[in-house]
Amino acid sequence: MIRALYTAASGMSAQQMNLDTIANNLANSSTTGFRQVRLQFQDMVYQNLVTPGAAQSQNTVSAGLQIGLGTKSAATEVINTQGSLNETDNPLDVAIQGAGFFQVQRPDGTIAYTRAGQFHLNNQGTIVTTDGDPLIPTITIPPNATAVTITEYGVVNATLPGQQNPSQLGQIQLATFPNPGGLQLIGNNLLDATLNSGAPVLDNPGGTEGLGTLQQGYLENSNVDVVTEFVQMVLAQRAYESNSKVIKAADDMYSQVNNMTR
Repeated sequence: MIRALYTAASGMSAQQMNLDTIANNLANSSTTGFRQVRLQFQDMVYQNLVTPGAAQSQNTVSAGLQIGLGTKSAATEVINTQGSLNETDNPLDVAIQGAGFFQVQRPDGTIAYTRAGQFHLNNQGTIVTTDGDPLIPTITIPPNATAVTITEYGVVNATLPGQQNPSQLGQIQLATFPNPGGLQLIGNNLLDATLNSGAPVLDNPGGTEGLGTLQQGYLENSNVDVVTEFVQMVLAQRAYESNSKVIKAADDMYSQVNNMTR
């Protein structure tokens, strides 16, 4: 009975973390470029009362008798399905249609990755994120430039005074990873590379590495499916409730045993 108490408690703890993850997904259902996160569970160690394959007699072996000791939260996985595109008509809003991440440089000089393409210009005309982190490779647009265009292959053009043809200002590159699900969420719409994600592979949009293309004047919505998250929330609630009932049942049984020994 004591074992049942701790086993059920581990299930309640795991479902609490599951609900925390679902709550974060729902809270970011309107966050541009947000990647859904899924919690993965793992069963805990087993107590072998009878080892499987142990000899019961000269001609028979035991099927074994094992009792599990509960569950635990094992890992979180970033889900990288495509989010829907929202038209904004802002020339510096860029969405990725397909695989890949924008590269941005953080204040400490390290490179982070994002799907959020709501870019702006800083006081020097450099294309930056909403937090002021410059896009990598760095692209600067002259203050007198007009009709800025970004092609689906990442070429940034602008018309300058006295010129009939647009001038190329730079080339946007994207990054992909052997395991995008292994990226680390660090907040501010940014993700960080890890040993689990592998090293980034850089290429132009629509290039040979299977990267997606760019859509100027669009933003990618969060890939969170609100209906699915609500279903998962109900399942987590029912699992939590079931484990709480196990604790109550074990407590009632333990109480009866105590009363019998008086």
